Amino acid sequence: MTSERVQKALEDFVRERDWAQFHTPANLAKSIAIEAGELLECFQWSDDADEAQVRAELADVVTYCTLLAARLGVDLDEIVLEKLVTTGEKYPADRARGRSTKYDAL
Repeated sequence: MTSERVQKALEDFVRERDWAQFHTPANLAKSIAIEAGELLECFQWSDDADEAQVRAELADVVTYCTLLAARLGVDLDEIVLEKLVTTGEKYPADRARGRSTKYDAL
């Protein structure tokens, strides 16, 4: 999901600052939640959020997700595709199309 170019840039960035020592799975997961909260804050009072701020916060979320996946040795493409299969079983298109109903109430 992230290109090799982005992964390499992140690796270089972290290595140059000696930050890998702080990138435990728990710390990265916490950082994802914190940055997701900051992304949500962009929309707190209006759906018309500042695009530059949304982009910056979204980049932070993706960065920490990418770092966590690398730390855990997880292939993001693989886990997303696996999850789509599971979610597709819970939400068959013929019953879920156009509905936001939870799977157990379809």
